[in-house]
Amino acid sequence: MSEFFSEISLAYIPLLFLLGTATFTLSTISGGGGAMMQIPILNFLIGTTQTAPVINLGALISRPSRIIIFWKHIVWKVFWYFVPAAVAAAILAGYLFSRVQIVWVQIIVGLFLISTVFQYKFGKESRSFPVKLWYFTPLGFFVGIVGTFTGGMGPILNPFFLNAGITKEELVGTKAAQSLFLGMAQVGSYSFFGLLNRELWIYGIALGLGATLGNLFGKILLARMSKLSFRRWVIVIMVISGLVLIVKAIPEI
Repeated sequence: MSEFFSEISLAYIPLLFLLGTATFTLSTISGGGGAMMQIPILNFLIGTTQTAPVINLGALISRPSRIIIFWKHIVWKVFWYFVPAAVAAAILAGYLFSRVQIVWVQIIVGLFLISTVFQYKFGKESRSFPVKLWYFTPLGFFVGIVGTFTGGMGPILNPFFLNAGITKEELVGTKAAQSLFLGMAQVGSYSFFGLLNRELWIYGIALGLGATLGNLFGKILLARMSKLSFRRWVIVIMVISGLVLIVKAIPEI
């Protein structure tokens, strides 16, 4: 048993559990971004090259609880447009993980997310550009690629959901269903290509169990929120996520 934990910093386990709880509580009431909020902390604790596998493993573990909680709100027609392309992209990205840099893509996505505060006029506007269902197929491929590299791309979906008229429980539930299959492809790719060792599995499980608890707390808070409040929280998290992506990318330029 002592050999099993010899490579693991035990102090990280409760810290990652609490991090998962806090970020996924906030993620639930803001339509996503929990993984993105974890990036700076995990970069500091375990290093940038190990952050994405741990985040995506933790997120995958938390998905079933969020799907169960929001099952009746899932918009399945969006799910079927998104998932096949996202899964294919995640498998491809797992193979390319240690071979390709996507720094400039991260910066562009970050700037787009920051711009949403102006697109929605600080939450006063409910939509900023028209969205058709087929948009979710190329979007799924893009998110599958970039999310596998960075560890979190949920917020990039939010403008498209909001502009499709999908909000609150429908947004959270549909994204959770999509993310389950995307997460399975991501974690499967990490494992197959040797990017998840025993230490990272333990960290990811601790993060995921905390995130599961956060889903329950977030559900309670979300039920009490108005659509306007929800939209404002979504915008705040998108802006923060955009800043995180840019700050993360700058040292790699």
